[in-house]
Amino acid sequence: MADERARHFRRLRRLRRSARRWSVLAGGLGGAAAVLTPYAGLGLPDAVWAGAAGSAIAVAAWRWADLRALAAVPAPPALDPAEAAARSRARLVAAVERLPVGPGVLAEVRRVRSRLALRGTGAAQAWARLDRASLTLAGMAGRLDGLAEPAVREADEADRSLRELAARVASVERALRLAPAEARAALTEAHGALAAQLDSGVAAYERLVVAAAGYLAEDARPTTEHPAAARLTEATDLLHGVASALAELRTPHAPLHTP
Repeated sequence: MADERARHFRRLRRLRRSARRWSVLAGGLGGAAAVLTPYAGLGLPDAVWAGAAGSAIAVAAWRWADLRALAAVPAPPALDPAEAAARSRARLVAAVERLPVGPGVLAEVRRVRSRLALRGTGAAQAWARLDRASLTLAGMAGRLDGLAEPAVREADEADRSLRELAARVASVERALRLAPAEARAALTEAHGALAAQLDSGVAAYERLVVAAAGYLAEDARPTTEHPAAARLTEATDLLHGVASALAELRTPHAPLHTP
């Protein structure tokens, strides 16, 4: 969304320039009509000069009236710098998302930013494990249909919950470094409990990903030979037969002798 204050002043500048241009044009045409009409007498060219001059004067008057009306409107308040930065960032993100590879690039940038935010904390390793497992599951999500769809939805909810828990663990750990001695024991206990929950949750998520991979493997494993492999075998045998027939045709044979 554009800055309304800047848009207001841009409209004022455009109207002022337009009013000045039409005023100059009206003055030129009016002066030409005033000079040329008595010079050669009244005629068709004089009517053209007079009509053009009158039209230019009318348009210039309308432009000045519009300019006065817009100048009388109070200018919108100045935009807060933080809000302006947020709008610029939103426009940039929307422009990148319209590109073919935009969503993937934005997702990778957000992932790297989140990982850097947890750097130096105990939650960074659990976050990295969760990130690897999430990427692995995302690569299989398009083929996990049927009975596996509820598990995929549950995995999405668990992923968001575990990432929020990792951010909470990192926040408590940073606060623990600044806590006074009398509050350090309670924070240490809370941090340990949250870190244990995070580790167990990430381990459960990894087991879910392994189970999803096993589901895919069992679902795609045929009981007989794969149809594509069977067709390739038949095509290979056919080509071998054609090659053998061509070789026999090109082999010279000894002429037959009449007894």
